[in-house]
Amino acid sequence: MADMNSTLIKMEGVKKVFLTDEVETHALSEIHLEIHRGQYVSISGPSGCGKSTLLSILGLLDSPSEGKYLLNGQPVANLTSSERTRIRNREIGFIFQAFNLIGDLTVYENVELPLTYRGTSSAERKQKVEHALERVGMAHRVRHYPSQLSGGQQQRVAVARALVGDPLILMADEPTGNLDSRNGEAVMELLRDLHRNGATICMVTHDERYSHFAERTIRLFDGRIVEESAEVHTAV
Repeated sequence: MADMNSTLIKMEGVKKVFLTDEVETHALSEIHLEIHRGQYVSISGPSGCGKSTLLSILGLLDSPSEGKYLLNGQPVANLTSSERTRIRNREIGFIFQAFNLIGDLTVYENVELPLTYRGTSSAERKQKVEHALERVGMAHRVRHYPSQLSGGQQQRVAVARALVGDPLILMADEPTGNLDSRNGEAVMELLRDLHRNGATICMVTHDERYSHFAERTIRLFDGRIVEESAEVHTAV
């Protein structure tokens, strides 16, 4: 296994061009990026700057038009569709703005779902689901349905679902976008705790208040990285 300081994500000269009605839209241009194990990286910038496009490529939901992308040392361009699906299920935990929970499944069943797709044994699923829900403070709501939860609670369940398979990296796309400031702050504190416990996190946010929770902030503008800064967090 690679050491904790090894490069988990490496992008070189990544571009993304969308073609619509004979118009070329350059969503990303010359992206060079490295993310190491155990880092917490925030990608910020105004609406339409390419943040979500970049996260989609990082999460293997989309492919670059040009450039190289290595995930855990493996060039993703060489992966088949089924290999990309397997990596998304096993190595990447997704947290979305809209929670994306399934309404007719309980909290327990929603968190269990990624493990069911893997064919994990029932006993192991139970252990992992209970542990993930404890980590996000939602173990007391296992029998509830999403509609019975507040937005903040739903996002906590979504974080548990992302965590349950022990992914290499958590990818969060505007995780506070549908939450009020109090719940948004609580979810950001949860992500920071997960990072302190060793999680690698890549988060997209347009909210400057929340980008500062990360140890590295990468700012995009018109599809290019225009600035990078490192936060200094003092112990309290």
